[in-house]
Amino acid sequence: MANHKSALKRIRSNDAKRLRNKYQHKTTRNALRDIRATEDKKEAEGMLGNVISMLDKLAKNNVIHKNKAANLKSKLTKHVAAM
Repeated sequence: MANHKSALKRIRSNDAKRLRNKYQHKTTRNALRDIRATEDKKEAEGMLGNVISMLDKLAKNNVIHKNKAANLKSKLTKHVAAM
């Protein structure tokens, strides 16, 4: 158990950040699944901007690596363009 006040606060803040990161990451994965499953090109194009924004935010906050975000964005863009 932590003995310092700052260590206790760090534990609390880490837990809050972990839960927020987990929620955002799962939400993004669900959005990726939805955009891959859709058959309508117009709908996919509309969702693409939101998903790219979500990936950029995850990469900015080091939840996922920036190259992984770039790879996912590239593959998604190709997928939507090929519809």
